[in-house]
Amino acid sequence: MKRRLANALAVALIIADPVCAQDRPEEPAGYRTDNYRTPVPATLAGARVLTTEDAEAIWHAKSGVFIDVLPRAPKPPNLPKGTVWRDKPRLNIPDSVWLPDTGYGKLAVATEDYFRQGLARASHGNPATLLVIYCQEDCWMSWNAAKRALSYGYRNVAWYPDGTDGWERANLPLADAQPEPRLGEEK
Repeated sequence: MKRRLANALAVALIIADPVCAQDRPEEPAGYRTDNYRTPVPATLAGARVLTTEDAEAIWHAKSGVFIDVLPRAPKPPNLPKGTVWRDKPRLNIPDSVWLPDTGYGKLAVATEDYFRQGLARASHGNPATLLVIYCQEDCWMSWNAAKRALSYGYRNVAWYPDGTDGWERANLPLADAQPEPRLGEEK
């Protein structure tokens, strides 16, 4: 009986998380710079790792700022004249701050400045503000961005590795998002 119960529990855990902790990679010393959509570590040193239930509780309590770092598809440079370009819509966790393209392993100086300024605005300059950083499930960009926020001196960083995929699976609301403007852009 105990063996059947243990087997059933093991199967339930595998179904709930098909990539088991032992199948997850170790934390690298630096940032991930390629193959961003692959299994992520189970941990991030210095940050709290959130489940969907944890993220939902923070969201309902309005006790943290949610930061979405999913990249934004660029406008193709060689569109024929007169072609209408429509950005692919981004649905994220309501009231999130979308700072696209800030989760790559290497950032251009302008992108890093954009990320620093976006975090400063979102946290009102308070490094103790809870920052919940996410993008999609099994996306290293949120891991990189959370690690980078820690390196900037933010002391209350939470990483939500399931991102909008986990949020949507839990039937939680999503909202149309627009990226935070870069310096010189209007919102």
